[in-house]
Amino acid sequence: MSGVNGSSLTPKFFILNGVPGLEAAHVWFSLLFCFMYIIAVLGNCGLIYLISHEEALHQPMYYFLALLSFTDVALCTTTVPNMLCIFWFNLKKIYFNACLTQMFFVHVLTAMESGVLMLMALDRYVAICYPLRYSTILTNPVITKAGLVTFLRGVILIIPFTFLTKRLPYCQGNFIPHTYCDHMSVAKVSCGNFKVNAIYGLLAALLIGGFDICCISVSYTMILRAVLSLSSSDARHKAFSTCTSHICAIVITYVPAFFTFFTHRFGGHNIPHHIHIIVANLYLLLPPSMNPTVYGFKTKQIRECVIKFLLGDKVVFTQEK
Repeated sequence: MSGVNGSSLTPKFFILNGVPGLEAAHVWFSLLFCFMYIIAVLGNCGLIYLISHEEALHQPMYYFLALLSFTDVALCTTTVPNMLCIFWFNLKKIYFNACLTQMFFVHVLTAMESGVLMLMALDRYVAICYPLRYSTILTNPVITKAGLVTFLRGVILIIPFTFLTKRLPYCQGNFIPHTYCDHMSVAKVSCGNFKVNAIYGLLAALLIGGFDICCISVSYTMILRAVLSLSSSDARHKAFSTCTSHICAIVITYVPAFFTFFTHRFGGHNIPHHIHIIVANLYLLLPPSMNPTVYGFKTKQIRECVIKFLLGDKVVFTQEK
């Protein structure tokens, strides 16, 4: 095998093969992914700028949205530029340590995105169930600590991925049938026993995704009970409308994630490998490219701020809690 240190069976580099079996369609994938990346970067950077410069958006709900946008931009940037180099210039080589670094950041940022969605669900729970205490519960220090804890949780749980992957012997080849360095995709290239990697990957997914989904489910169950108990239909409609954008973001994030996770472990023999690769890429690109549009259309206050920014008009903002 070329590119391998014979003494340690550690490759100097890996070869990322893109989407195996669909090489003829690489140019079309590149155009799609490039378009989605541009939309994601422009949309999320625009949201961050809008939230940072508009005082009407200096609220916990929008601080969490800015954190989600920052995470989305970082997540796309860890994979798409390298992916486009594969598709456009046939630059498939990625050095071993660079591969592990990319793998680390991909999984930390996906964990961060899941955590931020959970924090946003808790934010909606406090806003709807405890509206009078909203500003006193979700203060700026609390928001900062929550974001930091969410980030550190991902770092602590993902760091073992790199060590578990680095310890494996790679004597069968250094070709990875993927567009980026995913934990299990790299581990499966090894000729050693990667059972520990698979078990720990499942454990990390349960500790991160499982915990976040449970919190989101409990939050929206409590929100639903609180909304249905409101006597005013207008109040119920307003409460539901403030949650719709977040629910859409949850759906477009977790549905591809669930598909990738479960089919990779339980239905891999029935689904072509290139489908796994395509969905894995959409999992990283679809939420970042869709979230700005979802929040822009579904959140009235953001729409008003965009109109103010584009037209330079004074807009009377409606508070959303």
